[in-house]
Amino acid sequence: MRMYDIIKKKRDGGELSTEEIKYFVQGVTDGSIPDYQTSALCMAIYFKGMSVRETCDFTFAVRDSGDKLNFSEINGIRVDKHSTGGVGDKTSLVVAPVVASFGVKVAKMSGRGLGHTGGTIDKLEAITGFNTTLSDADFIKQVNDLGFAIVGQSRQFAPADKKLYALRDVTATVDSMPLIAASIMGKKLAADDDCIVLDVKTGSGSFMKTVNDSKALAKLMVDIGKSAGKKMVALITNMDRPLGYAIGNALEVIEAVETLNGHGPEDFTEVCMTLAGHMLSLAGKGTVKDCIKMARGAIADGSALAKFKETVKAQGGDVKLIEDVNNFEKSKHTYEVKSVKRGYICKMDTEAYGLASLALGAGRNTIEDKIDYSAGIILKKKTGDSVEEGEVIATLYSNNESAFEKAAQMLIDATEIQKKKPKEEPLVYCTVE
Repeated sequence: MRMYDIIKKKRDGGELSTEEIKYFVQGVTDGSIPDYQTSALCMAIYFKGMSVRETCDFTFAVRDSGDKLNFSEINGIRVDKHSTGGVGDKTSLVVAPVVASFGVKVAKMSGRGLGHTGGTIDKLEAITGFNTTLSDADFIKQVNDLGFAIVGQSRQFAPADKKLYALRDVTATVDSMPLIAASIMGKKLAADDDCIVLDVKTGSGSFMKTVNDSKALAKLMVDIGKSAGKKMVALITNMDRPLGYAIGNALEVIEAVETLNGHGPEDFTEVCMTLAGHMLSLAGKGTVKDCIKMARGAIADGSALAKFKETVKAQGGDVKLIEDVNNFEKSKHTYEVKSVKRGYICKMDTEAYGLASLALGAGRNTIEDKIDYSAGIILKKKTGDSVEEGEVIATLYSNNESAFEKAAQMLIDATEIQKKKPKEEPLVYCTVE
């Protein structure tokens, strides 16, 4: 088998065999295929696409390129939630303890943030002492004992994807639907969950900018998951504005805790309850409608908050921060961003808001960058809200005072204000099953 022939076949619109796909992914993993041939095939896939069968085979080959987890020692149904990434997206911090409070097991592995989207592990490490690295035995024991554990991806999951993404990133082939689906699901299927709920973001703060593209990606990933024997559902959710009002690690943990206390922002709470309802329903706890009601009940009676406190304590975190969020360390400096005109906020470039938070120190441009956990943004106004000229639309937080001017201008440029109030868009556009 020659890589030249595989590239030519796909270039000419042919369908690659399972054996050809396995050969390619194995060669990427062990380094036997040079980067220029890998890049050439990625470009051919970008232009010619892949069938569902090809995409499934590609995903499974990526999954099998590294370590896989065995959760057979975990007692009960295992359910996970995966988001395609967004700004202010701290849903895992609420959804996981809600679901676990009903006896459904949530054995979650999450990543760190890179670029304009934050990572769940970075948020958790804003909690002093929280240990995101557990041994397999301790991880499984905690899931069995408490129903919920969350750690970073310390294993070598889907190493083929890491190499492929690095090349796609510099060859303008990132936005290929089969390659995106294989990247996400290859890593997700390396875990041993029974049920997976996908939160596919759409809009200015997400990778997929239109609802139709998001639906197509969601359907493809659901099909892949089902082919692997998983129970699957995907939600298309709105990322044309940040989720909630907090952007930045400690600020988002505080907002998540407030939500678990029943005082969270309406938009963030609604998305969390919808995701939790679908997770519980997939796990056999009832209809989606009934499970959403159950999820709201876990917030109202405090059981979800109690589960989160248990998890924080079990993983070495300072529970006093959860009991009183005022104990979180504050940034040294703050800065108010004011509206430059009167009217209604009709559009927010959400990605730019994420990049502004990054400029304040809340994120990283490279995986080695250090994070200012107290840095970020608290929004005062969002799409649809009326503003007066000179009114505060956001407060910036940072230990680097010199970062404010640039971040403030980024927010002003990213906020479109018009005289007419915009049409309200749904938070959850649809479900793909």
